[in-house]
Amino acid sequence: MSQFTLNLIFIGISFAIYIGIAIWARAGSTAEFYAANRGVHPVMNGMATAADWMSAASFISMAGLIAFTGYDNSTYLMGWTGGYVLLALLLAPYLRKFGKFTVPEFIGDRFYSQTARVIGVVCLLIISITYVIGQMTGVGVTFSRYLEVSNSTGLWIGAALVFAYAVLGGMKGITYTQVAQYVVLIIAYTIPAVFISLKLTGHVLPQTGLFGTHDPSGVKFLAKLDQIVTDLGFRSYTGHHQSTLDMVLFTMALMIGTAGLPHVIIRFFTVPKVSDARTSAGWALVFIALLYTVAPAVGAMSRLNLTKTMWPGAATSQTFSAPAVSLAEIETREDLQWMRNWQITGLLNWEDKNGDGLIQYYNDKVEPNETLAQAITDQNLQGNELTTVNNDIMVLANPEIANLPGWVIAIVAAGGLAAALSTAAGLLLAISGAVSHDLVKGWWAPNISEKGELMAARVSMGISILVATILGLNPPGFAAQTVALAFGLAASSIFPVLMMGIFSRRVNRQGAIWGMIAGITSTLIYIFTYKGWFFISGTNMLDDVSANWLFGISPASFGTIGALINFGVAYLVSNATEAPPEHVVELVESIRVPRGAGVAVDH
Repeated sequence: MSQFTLNLIFIGISFAIYIGIAIWARAGSTAEFYAANRGVHPVMNGMATAADWMSAASFISMAGLIAFTGYDNSTYLMGWTGGYVLLALLLAPYLRKFGKFTVPEFIGDRFYSQTARVIGVVCLLIISITYVIGQMTGVGVTFSRYLEVSNSTGLWIGAALVFAYAVLGGMKGITYTQVAQYVVLIIAYTIPAVFISLKLTGHVLPQTGLFGTHDPSGVKFLAKLDQIVTDLGFRSYTGHHQSTLDMVLFTMALMIGTAGLPHVIIRFFTVPKVSDARTSAGWALVFIALLYTVAPAVGAMSRLNLTKTMWPGAATSQTFSAPAVSLAEIETREDLQWMRNWQITGLLNWEDKNGDGLIQYYNDKVEPNETLAQAITDQNLQGNELTTVNNDIMVLANPEIANLPGWVIAIVAAGGLAAALSTAAGLLLAISGAVSHDLVKGWWAPNISEKGELMAARVSMGISILVATILGLNPPGFAAQTVALAFGLAASSIFPVLMMGIFSRRVNRQGAIWGMIAGITSTLIYIFTYKGWFFISGTNMLDDVSANWLFGISPASFGTIGALINFGVAYLVSNATEAPPEHVVELVESIRVPRGAGVAVDH
């Protein structure tokens, strides 16, 4: 059976399951559409939250970023998992106790202001649209390779599928679909990782294989990888090469951005009790850890596999004087079919610059070591000839590079789509709820019927899918890079206002409004200043306008600074204006303090 047929079978079966669940769990009321009627079991909600959370950035892109950068990109792992601890401890149970459907609704009620609620909607839309572009990028990458269609065609197919089960099922349908998607994506991520770990290190568990030995000589896997990449002129894989300040700020931006993501927060509105919200967060961490502890091994092993493909002598030789892979081999060898497959997508490419019939892979931007320098001189090389390696292909291509069975490759294809589509559905639901519940019912048409509101929710979700697909046709970066920007925006706008809304009795509506505006505006200005005004000039956000970042702070890290600006402005403005009304102060107390706490009782 051909690989294309296997891909169709596995992807088709998974799609049929998703649509079947949506039909079975069709939402018939706004309570079911927005919050699954608050009847989801904490363990099921934890699994659905993990799928909602582990997007294309986690499944497809994160290991690729780690593969080409190494230790420095462990910030993604630390920030994204650490954020769940903040969410579980500081936000989830209190927001569930408040008992609303959406994040802007909490903001509007807590800060007794329709203006604050509308600004909350605007922030949510900016965050969610940026985030969903990353998911659609992942959908396009996966479809373009495994269904052998163009990137744009893949995007439209993915959009149609999301429309079919998200618009129909709402939160109720999405929740149970995400449970199925979690099962698919965790199997798809783990199986090839186990195969490759066994092949490279002899360890069944990739987590232990990462720190095991690479060959019978006893050389440690990471030591071997370090030796190979430095011989090629790249920076050491396990070394620290980036600004420590920027790493700390980026990690913090991912952490507080996680805790402020609207599509994740609304998942905790679906459980029956307040205590279930914290329990759900705990289970979500367990399910997330099953993938996140494997990701560093996947990144490192895919980097080694790629290098050994380009320099076959890397596996046995201490130098790279042995010939690199040739153009003729790429065209004829069965084990190099993966290169031909990915070249068609435009995400992998090469060029024989010196006409010697070989494709030389090394770093021509960093001074290479002596052995490689001599090889370059001897063979008249003119620069790295592996001209394009998109980070987003590494996880998807890894099973092919390692020559794993066709059914494993097909599972990975289904898993990549499950990861992207599960998060896309959650984001679109957050957008839909903000538009239909907070703008339409909460502002424009407060007397709208429940049936009318449900129709508005479905129409707004359909429009959101269309907009997200169009924007996904020209994404501003790799999936994880685009998503990282969304986290910075959430960190600078939503997280501070939620924290102050729960834990401060003094912050008033003026403080909340100006804090959100200052936080998200400063972050957007910084991002567009150093990443390019892509939506005006057409510049790709990957092309920095200037490398002279303020104090060495990257655009993706600025969300932490934006959050501090938000907090600072909110407190200054609040202290300069009147205190919140007494009923709002009582509301804050009721959220944080259990009923009856501190009251003396007779025994």
